[in-house]
Amino acid sequence: MILRRECLNIIRVRTLTMDVATIRNFALANAIKYGGKANPGAIVGVLIANDPSVKDQLKHLSKEIAQAVKDVNALTPEAQLAELQKSAPELLAPRPKEEKRHELPPLPDAIKGNVVTRIAPEPSKYMHLGHAVVALVNYLEAKRFDGKVVLRFDETNPDKSTEEYLASMRDDLAWLGVTPDTVVFASDLMHQYYDAAERLIKQKDAYVCFCAQEVMRDLRFKGISCSCKDASVEENLADWAKMKDGSHAEGKCVLRFVGDMQNPNGTLRDPVIMRIVHAPHFRHGTTYKAWPMYDFATPIAETHSHVTHLLRSAEFEQRIELQDLLRHKLDLPPITAIQFGRINVMGATTQGREIRELVQSGSYLGWDDPRLVTLKTLRRRGILPQALQELVYGLGFDKGQVNLDYSIVAAINRKLIDDETDRLFFLANPVPITISDAPAQKVELHKHPDHPERGQRILTTTDIFLLSADDVDRVDTNGLYRLMECLNFRKDGTKYVFDSTDLETYKKDGKGIMHWLPHQGNVSATVMMPDATLITGVVEPAVKELKPGQRVQFERFGFCVLDRIENDTYHFWFTHK
Repeated sequence: MILRRECLNIIRVRTLTMDVATIRNFALANAIKYGGKANPGAIVGVLIANDPSVKDQLKHLSKEIAQAVKDVNALTPEAQLAELQKSAPELLAPRPKEEKRHELPPLPDAIKGNVVTRIAPEPSKYMHLGHAVVALVNYLEAKRFDGKVVLRFDETNPDKSTEEYLASMRDDLAWLGVTPDTVVFASDLMHQYYDAAERLIKQKDAYVCFCAQEVMRDLRFKGISCSCKDASVEENLADWAKMKDGSHAEGKCVLRFVGDMQNPNGTLRDPVIMRIVHAPHFRHGTTYKAWPMYDFATPIAETHSHVTHLLRSAEFEQRIELQDLLRHKLDLPPITAIQFGRINVMGATTQGREIRELVQSGSYLGWDDPRLVTLKTLRRRGILPQALQELVYGLGFDKGQVNLDYSIVAAINRKLIDDETDRLFFLANPVPITISDAPAQKVELHKHPDHPERGQRILTTTDIFLLSADDVDRVDTNGLYRLMECLNFRKDGTKYVFDSTDLETYKKDGKGIMHWLPHQGNVSATVMMPDATLITGVVEPAVKELKPGQRVQFERFGFCVLDRIENDTYHFWFTHK
């Protein structure tokens, strides 16, 4: 979930009644935007912005605003989000600036035609929503300044990087619309890393350390140097040679950079820059035994690709000081680094290790399990890549944590697909009912209510209808009900009785409109839901016009995408409401 300044203005399009519920919704939105704490002044400002007449009511509304803020601030952030998703989900959607709809915030030190950004995924997992945001920011900024974007696969960890993940990332980035100008592999620069490491050793800026990992961790925490630091340049070069040729066992020693053991930034406390890995690399086999750490490889790889701007989330902020120091020691050119709020995907597992364990244990269906926010899942559920681009345009470069939630992606996607998506009737757990004296009809329904030119679906009725079990349960003997675009009926004791066909009669005292299907001629269907449960039911015959990958809106149920057809059953994945 992501909130912007503009999102609180999203209801300008409608007339607001400044009731308690409206005030509470704005308080919820403000609290979610600012870490769970709403500000009364901000609520007043947005209320006035949406309805200037509120100025005359401030004295009356001040108590309601104060109470709403107090009540909302007492909730957990999760509870705030859950309530707003139900009461006013539109307040969660970023509202693009009308005058500059497709423009990102200013990029420091950017010269038209000379901007080079990079996308640097590690192929050790499948890409998820957070990765997509970072990739799109870099790609869109480069293109905005007529620059270039480099796709660099950071596959310098032989234990984790695989060809499977790399192929998946290529596919995901292509789906996002990211077309890099150059594709490079960090592991192809191994000799440059080796040369840089040897230079640091000779400059007495690096040394080989034989301390056990737990000892090193403890000394770094205490800010104390180990005795390995006292070795001569010649000794370090000799041990470095053994690290490279595999003479030293994996885990026996590492190469550390001479930083500052007293620095409050822990990344500068003599960090490890090279370690031994004997596992084969999926591209280089066992050619190399010493492999660079991320902070050491990054400035060298970025210099090689002439990157001018680093755009990444703020969890790397402490690392930039170390990387800049390495650039200085190795006489590498400076780079402009922009750290924006850390991407936090709410309510979803995003750690590759955790997902891998869930998949391997059988707890998850795979890396495209509907409970995940991997790009594989988003694609399968019917999210458009344009929705993620719109999301990025709404982010900006705020330093605060960026909380992403599927509901905000859904809100954007809904606007993109609603006009082009045809409607069908789907019934979960259908129940047959007989409506006495119901006339036989050929009911014509528009494929899309706003586009009659697309044609109609025709349903032929008798006196037997299918309704969802939930709708059957809510019919009582005291009201008039309507089958959508078909007829009105009442319940008389245990029987269902035809009343009329016209909508005007229903409007007088009707209690509910229901979607329905004829008793015969329907198609079996399933829907995979976001919690990985499977709903079974039936869908009207017009579904046969769909092909796998096409989407549909099931009336009063939600948008779905046809995943596959097996044994005359149409299997869908739920997209969103």
